[in-house]
Amino acid sequence: MAITDAFRLDGQVAIINGAGRGIGAATAIGMAEMGADVAVLSRTQEQIDGVAAQIRALGRRAIAVQCDARSKESVEAAVAATVEQLGAINIAVNVVGGSMPKGFMATSERAFTDSYDNNVLTGLRFAKAVVPHLINAGGGSITLISSAVGHVVGRGYVAYGSAKAAVDHSTRLLASELNPRIRVNAIAPGAILTEALEIVASNPVIKKALEDGTPLRRLGQPNDIAAAACFLASPAASYITGQILAVDGGLVKPNLDNPLPDL
Repeated sequence: MAITDAFRLDGQVAIINGAGRGIGAATAIGMAEMGADVAVLSRTQEQIDGVAAQIRALGRRAIAVQCDARSKESVEAAVAATVEQLGAINIAVNVVGGSMPKGFMATSERAFTDSYDNNVLTGLRFAKAVVPHLINAGGGSITLISSAVGHVVGRGYVAYGSAKAAVDHSTRLLASELNPRIRVNAIAPGAILTEALEIVASNPVIKKALEDGTPLRRLGQPNDIAAAACFLASPAASYITGQILAVDGGLVKPNLDNPLPDL
């Protein structure tokens, strides 16, 4: 196989959880561009219908399946629909997650459990549903989306950062348990210019501060993460498992400090 061919995903079926917009949508479209058929999952039907239409315009098969990532029954139904309509699952990517920064003493116990459920259990729940189908297909790959905040330190990130650190280690543990037939890796993005970040990045002063705080002096784009996800799913990454791939512009600390005073 030529090196260039090793990056292709021809003949593969990918399922992307959280594909309605941002990183998930970019990943779904990117995998279609690399030759995969794609199931796009999200709670918002209108969004995934649009993503699926873009994939079909590339000449690939696509289905849009409404899915609540926090419901075991909903995830299992979406996975079953993917196998029924597309024939198999070879690649699984979980993009669902997120949490707003907040000081530790102002963070409720419910916020901690919600952050863990939204960032950790969504990935584990999804992985558990797809593993039997990956095995049936002869093996495959799972990629979880973590965050730079899972390994860099800053104020205001105890709930989110702790959850993403758990994503990182669950990736390593899953890889160990699912070897050798299923590879499991994670991507740890930095500040990516999605709709969620636009809330703060629409302010030119804050945007410049984010850029100045990033060694590469720019914000990431969804396609930066999509490219990494396509690589990790491809034969080019066939000897990579249990790894956390940082795609963060070189961050060694958060690129925007939360103005939380000393206690």
